[in-house]
Amino acid sequence: MTAHPKKIRLPALAGNAVTRAASACWSAPVLARLVGLGLLAACMVSPVSAAQAAAHATDGGQALSVTAGIAPASPVAPRAMAQQTIKRAHFAQESASDDARSMADWIVDSGDNQRLPFLIVDKAHAKVFMFDATGKIQGAAAALLGMARGDDSIPDIGKRKLSSIRPDERTTPAGRFVASLGRNLHGKEILWVDYEGAISLHRVVTSNPKEQRTERLTSSTTADNRISYGCINVPVHFYERIVSPAFKQTSGIVYVLPETRSAREFFKSYDVDERARQQPAMAPPLAEGQAQDGQTIRLR
Repeated sequence: MTAHPKKIRLPALAGNAVTRAASACWSAPVLARLVGLGLLAACMVSPVSAAQAAAHATDGGQALSVTAGIAPASPVAPRAMAQQTIKRAHFAQESASDDARSMADWIVDSGDNQRLPFLIVDKAHAKVFMFDATGKIQGAAAALLGMARGDDSIPDIGKRKLSSIRPDERTTPAGRFVASLGRNLHGKEILWVDYEGAISLHRVVTSNPKEQRTERLTSSTTADNRISYGCINVPVHFYERIVSPAFKQTSGIVYVLPETRSAREFFKSYDVDERARQQPAMAPPLAEGQAQDGQTIRLR
């Protein structure tokens, strides 16, 4: 059944008083006082305002009629917007450049990794960071990168023989890549980063002792970390204990930071710190009895 608004019949005193006042032509002060009694009675039995009760008053001895359950309209001050949650990556105790931290925070806050594990390659500092899907760091390590500095690959470089690739063409391209595990021509597991460009992340290659790739990974400088044809070489234990398990059952995202322009420009990302500073201030909690928008707070 549909509930209808209830009609409340006010005491006869109020209605009769108005009738008598009208018939006897009582003075205006007396009439106003009697009408006020009727309005007071209406306000005591219904949450409507006195003005609403007066609007329902009629002549001819009819009782005042008001609609129950309708609260008076009152202006409500706009409340502060709810503060949005700012999400950040968790580096724990791992040292990282400002660019790597800013990038990781943006990835987590924006959800750009699409709930997949992700890896950041900081070319400028020759270091990689592995994160789980929530942005919690799983490990970090030094890395060897392409011999030439630059953020783009030569067209069709993935189809060319290694012997035909000049030193100035051996770059590790910057970008966002959907990566997954695969095998190289020798059957060894690798993480394909850019399949078309033949760029992968894999265990450090030690087949040519003259290149001293293992020593380059452990040196105190990053100046000697540029040695590969473009692939990303990492320590064996880091690949086997961190990278391979992270991508074993799923694909993931690899972000290779640029070195010839800013990451913000390249990825169209935003500054999470700036976003946090622009958040509206949270309204302080109100104690019981404090006024809020003209009403008294009753805590339960």
